[in-house]
Amino acid sequence: MRRMDRAVAGLENILAILDKCDVMRLGLSVDNIPYIVPMNFAYEVANETLWIYFHCASQGRKMDMISRNRNVCFEADALHRFTKGDMACAWSAEYESVMGEGEISVLTDESQKVRALNMLMERHGFTGEPHYNPHEISAVTVLRIAVNAMTGKRKPTG
Repeated sequence: MRRMDRAVAGLENILAILDKCDVMRLGLSVDNIPYIVPMNFAYEVANETLWIYFHCASQGRKMDMISRNRNVCFEADALHRFTKGDMACAWSAEYESVMGEGEISVLTDESQKVRALNMLMERHGFTGEPHYNPHEISAVTVLRIAVNAMTGKRKPTG
């Protein structure tokens, strides 16, 4: 990171930024062709690993690319606000962001899929106990990233 004065240190502080983010952008690449897609996400820390979960359709460009290259990157950001100045170069932006990389996999175990879907539902405001019919569980694809590197960055207010 070039601007170390903007680095966010510590997993707890990086996770606090993720908690403010509604969408995460998933970056994929095959044959040197990049592809990025915004997705809803949930996460957990287990066994000293950060795991990020997504749900999606079982077919399409994203799934084709994942089947060919499981190495991915991700980005999420929050607190966007421009600050104005008297001169053009005095304008700036305030933000917080998280970037990282890891290996993505498709969950096939039904209990793992339900657990991840429950995390996604809770993260996005569902209260109570979600119920799914068996067809929904078999139709949805649940992706999981094992994060192996991550950074947080903040351009503070004021």
